[in-house]
This record gives sequence, structure tokens and C-alpha cells, in this order.
Amino acid sequence: MTYYIAPSFRDKLAVHITKNYLDLEGVRVPLILGIHGRKGEGKSFQCELVFEQMGIGVIHISGGELESPDAGDPARLIRLRYREAAEMIKVQGKMCALMINDLDAGIGRFDRTTQYTVNTQLVSATLMNIADHPTDVQLPGSYDANPLHRVPIIVTGNDFSTLYAPLIREGRMEKYYWEPNREERIGIVGGIFAADGLSRRDLEQLVDQFPNQAIDFFSALRSRIYDQQILHFIHDVGLDKISFRVVRSTEAPPEFEKPNFKLSHLIEFGQVMIGEQKQVEEMGLVREYNKALRESPTLELPPARQIPGHNNTQTLRQGNRLAEEPRTLDLGSANQATTETRVNLKTPQHPTPSLDLDIQQQIRELLAQGYRLSLEYANERRFRTNAWKSDGTFQGNEASDVILTLAERLAEHHNEYVRLIGIDPKAKRRILEKVIQRPS
Repeated sequence: MTYYIAPSFRDKLAVHITKNYLDLEGVRVPLILGIHGRKGEGKSFQCELVFEQMGIGVIHISGGELESPDAGDPARLIRLRYREAAEMIKVQGKMCALMINDLDAGIGRFDRTTQYTVNTQLVSATLMNIADHPTDVQLPGSYDANPLHRVPIIVTGNDFSTLYAPLIREGRMEKYYWEPNREERIGIVGGIFAADGLSRRDLEQLVDQFPNQAIDFFSALRSRIYDQQILHFIHDVGLDKISFRVVRSTEAPPEFEKPNFKLSHLIEFGQVMIGEQKQVEEMGLVREYNKALRESPTLELPPARQIPGHNNTQTLRQGNRLAEEPRTLDLGSANQATTETRVNLKTPQHPTPSLDLDIQQQIRELLAQGYRLSLEYANERRFRTNAWKSDGTFQGNEASDVILTLAERLAEHHNEYVRLIGIDPKAKRRILEKVIQRPS
């Protein structure tokens, strides 16, 4: 094969598949391998290359098959395909795996607008059940006492944090984050342009020229180079005759000369493609047409929860007054009252940003209702793929302390996206997701 297989990816996949076929005494092997990462990095394609190199059979399921107008159909489909893979192992006498592409797109919960259906619950429950009992997978309405052969399951996706947490816990799913490094990117891009005569130096310069682009960008770039020749072919044949010439003609298929694959030409077309990407990002017409998206992504807060025997309004007023009063805190004065504490903070490398008054008021309202607050951050690359990192939960319920700590953390992440998370500890769900800082 001319395509490049990243050694780290190949080893991870090969070990997981092989380990599921071995009888290791006293070792509980996770049945599911979850390969996640940002879009377009070739997760599914790398899997196919490894499957082909190992010579194993694969049964596929798409994330788009995990929903149906009839409740229970997707769960039954998973069980049916799993049993089909087990039968293939028995009949053909070789390894086989079940692969589910884009699992998070099929059953992930992205935001409040994502519909959560019975099938979503059933699919998660079915995968959990199969992971716990891989040799006893039954179809609804029937029972087969004969144990099945264990079939390793490979799932791909972009953001596994959108999945049901018990499904991705340790013991059921082993997680592997795929983000190719520079050498791996050069190797994969070299496989894409293997027949085009690019030198190692040209490949390095091409990858370094577009460091933030996913692997599929370079595959699309190679395809774009042929556009001009195809356009000339259409003009030569005639727009009204091209359909007959390509589909029904008895003539030989058209042949095209090898395009110009010089580095400068590739970079020129790559810049055009980046311009198209920016145009999509800058237009943002959906926010103009869709009223629900005109504001920043914020979840509606539930009605304020009244604390029996407590003046909630007075609490908010006191919190406002404390936040407005300038004060310094001293970490060594732990015995002083909270409102009188003073702190000698180290001067940050970047000035502490001032919080918007609306955000401060929202923080006070959330804390007054007993909710918890946490912070998440992401760089430009992770923001585009919605792959946020957690910065921990704020301790305590004093609004003034939380606001001060939040300002310090914003200074630490001055060049990154930061969003505030509100959590209902009783329902264990998010009631707020709001971006409060963007890189300057």
C-alpha cells in the first residue's frame, strides 16, 4: 500500500484487537476502543488501512443508522451486526471487528437543541450491555444459549464528552485521542502525494505552510489541482453533451495529463481553500436567520430557587455591594472574616481583565440558587472542534471570591477562549454554557 499508517495508531489498534482474542488470566479487557479527535484527521481511514494490513474482517455501522422512527430498531441493528461478526469469525476462521463510525454524531448530546430520544438511550444501554457480556448478545424475542465469540468494537468520533458517561467509563471503553504530530502528518501527506514526485523537503514545507489544517485538507488540495483540466474537458465536449460522454459513451474514458504539482502551485491553491474557509466563518448568516442563535450560546436559567427563611433578594444586594467595594486580600490572614480578608497577589504577566457586570450578576444569581460554577478553556484549534479543557470547579459560594478567582483565571488564559459552566449539583446537569472571553 502506498498510504502511510502512523505507527502509534497502528500499534494501539492492533494491540486492542489482538488482546480481545487472547485469554489473559485475571485480566479484564475493555471490549470497546474509542478513537476520538478533531474532524478530518483520518481516524476512519487509518482504521481501514490497519484492518487491511492485519487481514481481518470488518462489519460497519454508521452513526446515521443509530436513529429510527421505530423505537428499538438501532439497538437491534447493533446486536444483529455484532452476531454477524461473531458468525464471520466462526465460519471464516479469522479475526473480525465491529466498527461504528461517528458514534457521537448518532447518540451524542451536544446542547439543549439536540433531541434526546428513546433510541439514544437504548443504543447506549445496548453497547454497555455488550461490553459487559460480550459472549451473550441476544436478539429481542429470541434466546440462543450457545455463547458467541468475543468481537472487539471500534468506535470513532470527535467529542466523546457528549456521550453517556457510564458508556465511556474505564473497563468498558478504552479511549485513544488521535492527533498526529508533525512527523506523522508529513508521512500521511507523503502517502497522499506519493505518485506526484514531491520531495521530502517539499512535503515538510507544505505541511508547515498549513499547520492548523487537518489531514483531509491536503487530500482535498490534491483533488483541487485537477479542476482546471476537468473544466477544459467539459468545454471541449460541450456542457449539453458531457452527461452522455461520461456515462453512456462507448469511447474510452477520458485521460488527463499529470497536473502541475510544484510546491508553489500547491500553496497557491491551498491559500484559496483557506480563503473559502474564512468566508464561511465570517459570514455566519445562520445567526441572522435563526433567532435562537443570535446571542452567545447560553442556556436558560431555571426560576430562582427560594431558600426557606432566607431573604434571597437581600443576599443578592449584599453580594452586589461586596463586589463593588474595592479590597485587597491577604492569604496569611485566614482568621479574619471573609469580607475583611486581604490578599497580596502576585502580579500576573498580563493585566487581570475586568468582568462584565452582566456576568457578575449572573454568577451571583447562580450561587444564590445553590448552583456550582466551573470553567473550561480552549485554544483556536480546540475551539473549532468544540474540544474544551476543564479548568476545575470554583470552591465556596461567596460570589465576591468566585468573581475575583475568575478574573485571575481569565488572565492566565488571556490568549484562549474561556467559557463559564453552571451546574445543578442535584440534577447533575449543566444549566449554563457561556463564552465569556475570546482571544484578542
